[in-house]
Amino acid sequence: MKLRVRQESGQFAAYPYHEVKSLKLRLAQSGFSCSLATGEDELFKQITKQAPDLVLTTLNSRSGNPGLELAQKIKREKRLPIIALVDKSALSTTNISLDIDDFIVEPTDINELVLRVDRLLQRENGSESGELIKCGDLVIDLARCEVTIKGKPVQLTFKEYELLKFLASDRGRVFTRDTILNRVWGYDYYGGDRTIDVHVRRLRSKIEESTNQTFIETVRNIGYRFKADR
Repeated sequence: MKLRVRQESGQFAAYPYHEVKSLKLRLAQSGFSCSLATGEDELFKQITKQAPDLVLTTLNSRSGNPGLELAQKIKREKRLPIIALVDKSALSTTNISLDIDDFIVEPTDINELVLRVDRLLQRENGSESGELIKCGDLVIDLARCEVTIKGKPVQLTFKEYELLKFLASDRGRVFTRDTILNRVWGYDYYGGDRTIDVHVRRLRSKIEESTNQTFIETVRNIGYRFKADR
């Protein structure tokens, strides 16, 4: 489990640097692997390289609130859960409801912070296992029947969505065209398996061409599978 702790220009909101290090130590003692970043660019590089489970950042009323801008970028491009340490001065001036999953008002109580981190990670893990299917930049929201790539909605037909959901629900498993036809179109469907190839081609054009990623793999002379989770 990784936790990214963001440090802004030598300060962590109202925290002096030694208190940032103390916060990191106490989080580590609670079972979280933490690292500090000295600015937005460095933090985003860490997120891209190390894929943390959660990002901890700060919000205050200084400098146009760069913490909120960073949160928006993280949500837009990485879809990671975010907890903000909010300075009291920012409560009345900042709309944190859209881009922050949870927040705690400074000065931070470490016990409360640990509880909020645990709660948010449990919610995220529970959502992924029951409500969301994620593969790289692709997210399938089963509750809303929506598909997004890098946070942007993908317009699919009903059968394209059902085909994608069926394949992605069992990553790495190879399905024959007959199996796909029966499970997605139904046993009473009289069309040929050429229907599968046409829908896969259209689906790939919508979810793969814009990302240069392969999600659906062709298994020669057999059928298709969704890319296995490495």
